[in-house]
Amino acid sequence: MTLADGSGRDGRTDGPSRPGTGGPRRPRYRMVRWLAGTTLAVVLLGGSTAGLVAWWEYERLSEGLPTVDGLRTYQPPVMSRLYSGDDQVMAELAAERRIFVPYSAIPERVRSAFLAAEDQKFFSHGGVDPMAILRAGLTDMMMHGTKHRPIGASTITQQVARIMLLGSNAVSIDRKIKEALLAMRLEQTLGKEQILEIYLNEIYLGEGAYGIAAAAQTYFNKPLDQLDNAEAAFLGALPKSPTNYNPHRFVQAATARRNWVLDRMADLKVITPEDARAAQSEPLVPANFTRPGPVPSSEWFAEEVRRELIERYGIGTTMEGGLSVHTSLDSHLQQVATTALRDGLLRYDRAHGGWRGAFGHVDESEATGDWANALAHVTPPAAMLEQWRVAVVLSAATGRVGWLEGRDPVVPHTGELLARDRAWIRGGKGVQTGDVLLVEPQADGSGVAIRQVPRVEGALATIDVHTGRVMAMVGGWSFKESQFNRATQAARQPGSSFKPFVYLAAMEQGISPSQKFDDSPVSYGEWHPNNYEKDFWGPTTLHDALRESRNLVTIRLAAQIGMKPVAALAQTLGLTHSMPLVLPAALGAVETTVMHEAAAYATIANGGRLVTPTLIDDIKDRNGNVMWRADSLAWQAGGTPADGPQMVDTRPQVVSAASASQIVAMMQDVIRRGTGVRAGAGIDRPIAGKTGTSQDFNDAWFAGFSPDLVTVVWVGFDTPQSLGKNETGGVIAGPIWNQVMKAALSTRPRLDFRVPEGVQLARYDTGMGMAIDAFKPGQVPGVSVDLGAGSGMTLTAADTGAENMPDSETDMATTPGSPVAAPDSTTSAGHTAAAPGVPPASQPSGGDIGMGGLY
Repeated sequence: MTLADGSGRDGRTDGPSRPGTGGPRRPRYRMVRWLAGTTLAVVLLGGSTAGLVAWWEYERLSEGLPTVDGLRTYQPPVMSRLYSGDDQVMAELAAERRIFVPYSAIPERVRSAFLAAEDQKFFSHGGVDPMAILRAGLTDMMMHGTKHRPIGASTITQQVARIMLLGSNAVSIDRKIKEALLAMRLEQTLGKEQILEIYLNEIYLGEGAYGIAAAAQTYFNKPLDQLDNAEAAFLGALPKSPTNYNPHRFVQAATARRNWVLDRMADLKVITPEDARAAQSEPLVPANFTRPGPVPSSEWFAEEVRRELIERYGIGTTMEGGLSVHTSLDSHLQQVATTALRDGLLRYDRAHGGWRGAFGHVDESEATGDWANALAHVTPPAAMLEQWRVAVVLSAATGRVGWLEGRDPVVPHTGELLARDRAWIRGGKGVQTGDVLLVEPQADGSGVAIRQVPRVEGALATIDVHTGRVMAMVGGWSFKESQFNRATQAARQPGSSFKPFVYLAAMEQGISPSQKFDDSPVSYGEWHPNNYEKDFWGPTTLHDALRESRNLVTIRLAAQIGMKPVAALAQTLGLTHSMPLVLPAALGAVETTVMHEAAAYATIANGGRLVTPTLIDDIKDRNGNVMWRADSLAWQAGGTPADGPQMVDTRPQVVSAASASQIVAMMQDVIRRGTGVRAGAGIDRPIAGKTGTSQDFNDAWFAGFSPDLVTVVWVGFDTPQSLGKNETGGVIAGPIWNQVMKAALSTRPRLDFRVPEGVQLARYDTGMGMAIDAFKPGQVPGVSVDLGAGSGMTLTAADTGAENMPDSETDMATTPGSPVAAPDSTTSAGHTAAAPGVPPASQPSGGDIGMGGLY
């Protein structure tokens, strides 16, 4: 091809160029292009590798992450509350003290305080805040190598992910990445308001408070809607470190952090600068918050309810399910019962225990110098009562003592022991200057009474006859010292308080209250039972025998009807789970609890319909839906519209109403003029009851009732031992029962015991005075018929359990620890002991008394 210049060449070389000839040049930018290609290849390869590594790390970290779907129906752990019968908060059950508040009920200033302090861009980010992460990272790099704690950059969403899903606060890259991943998933699953609601209800804010509502109560004793700007800002300051900003310990740091939050709120225009400055000028003074409950003296009751809830629903629902549990507790009667039992135990301890000495001592130099400081370091006994004080003897010669009152400030007081107390302690171990003891300042300023914790214990239960609702229950002297509930957990011998059930079984077989049995010596093998008074009346009506708690008549009655119906009745009434078919059991040589006996007596008072004690009226879930309700009574429509609803008792009729009425009439005379006279003193209402004293005076009982209330009292030692000579149920337990029932009946209308249709009340002479009894059709008042040979004719020593008993004793007084009853042979009815035809010297000894019931 010829070019324009005629050379025929296009400028390309045909061969290699030679130097100096002006030959062809190399291609331009070959090195640049090579470098660029190499770089691009490396970048692509590195990017692909990094992408693969990142994907592998993502798969590794996201594998096993918890799902966020469960938070759609978020229900936080919320405390359960127990309420008394008059709707007082009796106790709170919680693993975490939390009060749930929905988003709509959270005041704006409270929400804004937390957003200002924790996450100002909460409503604009997608779960993580990249700029906050970068800022925190740069700061941490600059502070590397110091003791500075790494700065967090977690959003509120990330905190929710950590609290609700990860459950870990470990400082690591892996945890932060997982937290971010979950936070982004949360933002895709839940709305912003729901996330903030979860956060504000879940977060721990110190002092045992979870969530903002519990924190408002804990620090300011206020509901959320009553918080001002300064208080709301303080709550917002706590998430960073509830411990370091605790206002009780670090008030300056807490105030500074609160003021910082107020500045942030002003920057966000949530409040004005003027409002912020006004709030910052307020002193940070937390209020003393008293956690609701327990209702005074209700600890045993609440603990029994807690155990029942756990058995029914499990620990999780009980402690975190937000249950509202309405109980049957009568808060006033509970305090009356607690006071009555403690008064009775103190009376006994004062009369029998004597002064056992001081429980501590300080140097005499301290007692005569800075005694208040020395006393402040003394740990008080757990069993001391609220109205008692720990005191130090300042002068043993004058009986002057010093004690402290109040907390902030603590005020020293001094006073002199009452003269009667100084005389009492001189009969014991006495006191020395510097001794530390318990006292009770007298309200009238007359002096200071000395106190000591009794060693004897007791229990009490009061239940409603018609419903079985437990109105009051006391499990011992002090719940703080021992949580063992002696009303429900202590199995003890009921002694003669069991006898009414033997008589009830006889009434069910048609035996009349005026039926006579021989009150004379009897022996079964090596068992030689006797009466408490160790005398014999001869033929005695069942009415008189029950009134005066005659052992020998009860034994002959049990032998007549047989022990099988007695045992069957006791088990049906829930008095015992099992019962040996031996005659000593008829005198109370079995084991039962205060609550079981109260229920059994309530069944008698309720006309023979079975009564089951209940402590809970109803249980509601966190949404107010009834989960359970006591169903001892049911309602159904009447026969006609005019009749309206009628209450129908659906409980089984385990004993005929007629037989129950007969026992009630007999037990009324027990209180009127029998062994229970002390229990009835000053009560002008229809009441019935029975004393109980077990073998060797180990247990003292009184069980009694009005037409609508049953109360059972037990007194004894935790490790069985004798209460002392003549310390019977009527003497020890009767006055306690009297104190409780007087208070209980004072606010109730007067009621009479119901007499069933067909039953006749008749007054007649028992041979020991006039009595009123209930008689069934065909029974003639005052008549005793020939019952023929009962089952007792075939009983042997083996049938009485005598082979399991120790050798016969010639007298209870010869047995260590077993004081004998008063040898007075005159009964309370004024009749002298008599055993026709049997001279006193030939009568069997009263060695074993009754091997169960005494009186």
